Amino acid sequence: MKKALIFGVTGQDGAYLARFLIKRRYEVHGIKRRSSSYNTSRVDSIYEDPYKKNRRLILHYGDLTDTSNIQNLISDILPDEIYNLGAQSHVKVSFETPEYTANCDALGPLRILEAIRNVRKKKNIKFYQASTSEMFGNTPAPQSEKSILSPESPYGTAKVYAYHITKNYRDAYKIFACNGILFNHESPLRGETFVSKKITMAVAKIKLGKQKLMYLGNLDAKRDWGHAKDYVEGMYKILQQKKPDDFVLATGKSFTVRKFVEDAFKCIDVQIIWKGKSLNEIGIDKKTKEVLVKIDKRLFRPNEVNFLKGNYMKAKKILKWTPKINYTKLVKEMVASDLENLS
Repeated sequence: MKKALIFGVTGQDGAYLARFLIKRRYEVHGIKRRSSSYNTSRVDSIYEDPYKKNRRLILHYGDLTDTSNIQNLISDILPDEIYNLGAQSHVKVSFETPEYTANCDALGPLRILEAIRNVRKKKNIKFYQASTSEMFGNTPAPQSEKSILSPESPYGTAKVYAYHITKNYRDAYKIFACNGILFNHESPLRGETFVSKKITMAVAKIKLGKQKLMYLGNLDAKRDWGHAKDYVEGMYKILQQKKPDDFVLATGKSFTVRKFVEDAFKCIDVQIIWKGKSLNEIGIDKKTKEVLVKIDKRLFRPNEVNFLKGNYMKAKKILKWTPKINYTKLVKEMVASDLENLS
């Protein structure tokens, strides 16, 4: 039985990856941060009593900013594979907490790599680093493994450091270390502060009469949206190769936030029409003439990334990976899930 260690197991990707690996008969160890409130809702359905023998999911307290904690965990568990999905992953928040973002997202992966290097005599551990399309910034689309990295946020900049330090340790110490450069991936488990989930939850609340308006920032930002279920399978495949390498995972299609809003409202039989310009633009229900969407300038980033679309041909050729769940199905699934949960 293989052992996997997942940093960020309580997040969207961590929860899907834990389920994916358990189905493949892994013993999964997950790291969760200490919180004054329970933060394990995404993995509660697969959590097992800590006194039960032969558990498949074992949770540990930890934090990417704590060097000794990381070293002790890795030395004690000695996993076959480590997936670093933990991060301060909200781009807008990274402008407000830049130092913490750098400590967690840049130095966190370095701490893991150092711990892996220190236990090499006991175990050769494979390492997956969750990189991001935000590293590309406004580099011309479509972006691939060969595209220039030009981040536009503290989050993207921290991830660029993590990306390069992963490659450095792979080359310098022959560690099986890989980067997965993942474009936007969503699901019903997405955090409520991310724009996709914010939209689908607002649509569900408007349908149920629990909310009248949604406020958004840049409607014209274009993103390559896929489903997190597909992407965790790609993570797994990246670590099953004979040689470590870096891969873009994407859908190759891009849609604006405006389009996402329109398609989410279509799921509740509402057609949105737009009036006004810039900060005065509003989204109106074509049938009732009710204003449902407004712009809030506080939701704009200091630096905007305008257009992200990934070229995943390398992953398709080498990993035999392609996304299975398309954009339209993704939006419908998220709205349906929010309607069910909120009602």
